[in-house]
Amino acid sequence: MAVAGVAHPPAGGGSPSPAHHIEPLQPLKVSPNGRYFMTADGKPFFWLGDTDWLLFSKLKREEAIKLLDDRRQKGFNVIQVMLVHIVKEVNAYGDTAVSKGNVSKPIITPGDNPDDAAQYDYWDHVDFVVKAAAERGIYVAMVPVWGSVVKEGHVSPAQAKQYAAFLADRYKSQTNVIWMNGGDIKGSDSIAVWKTIGYTLHQKDPGHLITFHPRGRTTSSIWFHNEPWLQFNVFQSGHRRYSQDTSKGDLHFGEDNWKYVAMDYVKKPVKPTFDAEPSYEEIPQGLHDSLEKRWSAADVRRYAYWSVFAGACGYTYGDNAVMQMHRPNDKDANYGVFNTWYEAMLAPGSGQMQYIKNLMLSRSYFDRVPDQSLIAGEAGVKYNRILATRGNNYALFYTCNGRNFSVQLNKLAGKNIKASWYSPRDGKYTEIGTFENKGVHEFDAPGDVKEGNDWVLVLDF
Repeated sequence: MAVAGVAHPPAGGGSPSPAHHIEPLQPLKVSPNGRYFMTADGKPFFWLGDTDWLLFSKLKREEAIKLLDDRRQKGFNVIQVMLVHIVKEVNAYGDTAVSKGNVSKPIITPGDNPDDAAQYDYWDHVDFVVKAAAERGIYVAMVPVWGSVVKEGHVSPAQAKQYAAFLADRYKSQTNVIWMNGGDIKGSDSIAVWKTIGYTLHQKDPGHLITFHPRGRTTSSIWFHNEPWLQFNVFQSGHRRYSQDTSKGDLHFGEDNWKYVAMDYVKKPVKPTFDAEPSYEEIPQGLHDSLEKRWSAADVRRYAYWSVFAGACGYTYGDNAVMQMHRPNDKDANYGVFNTWYEAMLAPGSGQMQYIKNLMLSRSYFDRVPDQSLIAGEAGVKYNRILATRGNNYALFYTCNGRNFSVQLNKLAGKNIKASWYSPRDGKYTEIGTFENKGVHEFDAPGDVKEGNDWVLVLDF
């Protein structure tokens, strides 16, 4: 219900048109080899996501348009947003999502007139954002209900089934929707609810892809890889540096997010996987101590290239203020946030993410595989780690600090090799030269060996 006295957005019948024409989106598909996404007509789709968790609840229409326009211009093609974050979810216009905290009872008013509070509800606002995103070539990965709400006992399997059926019915005809079950939680916690949501969405909305967003330093494949409703895996590598990772067992990976990809990559049946929540730009390392060093643009680039070169089908970026849509005077500020969402929207890392998408789409796509055997000698550990990937007529190598490394050229096809350096900071190439394809060759990246001096060695043959 809308709260009396809260202004609703001006009429206009829809969102402002994007700056240029964008073809209507169709639901995404998994590629025939099970590794990647593709469009309905078979073209490669590299998932470049932005973490906008509280967009539906905290941004007004014109603010949502501002964010979507910025993200489109920066090359993002997916936004990750949660539908119900807390039991008493209320949006920027005072509209409540569900009745008395019961997700099986969404509050729906007749009509969707933005000038009439009695006709414009929480779900009309969600509809507006989803359609506005589609007009800008952006898919919306929606989390039905955040993990903490379920963990606290507010959602039974019966309520989950009814709620998921409502969502499926409302959005099955909206072509840019992706379902992201879960929400920062272990799948083993309230697993009956998560399976119910997954099965119900898959049964009633088979045209849209579904995954599960897990707790930090875990992957959806741990609990749901063999579930028919889970069509791709995502992991949350988390926000801790090496020394802060106290995880037990096999997933003591620290900052090595490429290890999650490697773990999922060998599972059967083959399913796409990627980092849906790495460390956010401008957030304290470890999250909870605002005096800690903050994750930087260099860090989010490193997480992107490490995971993608290990075989991931995309990457989701995040910023501290943007993910929580922080506004001046917010009482629910978290994680030492120091700026607003619209200031943080301009953080350097967000503008640099497009370059990994551009690089991956510039060459043959579905034939790409990770291949560490191309590296001569040790691949290195932690920040010295070199990650390698190749396609039929190219090979790519990433160094996050610009250290020297050697390549076994004799493992590549072709008589001659054309080499160049690609900058993750601005997407520009620097030619090295063309030489005969034989033996082992050492490459020396531009600049000194230091944090943030990251480069991609590009070999075309």
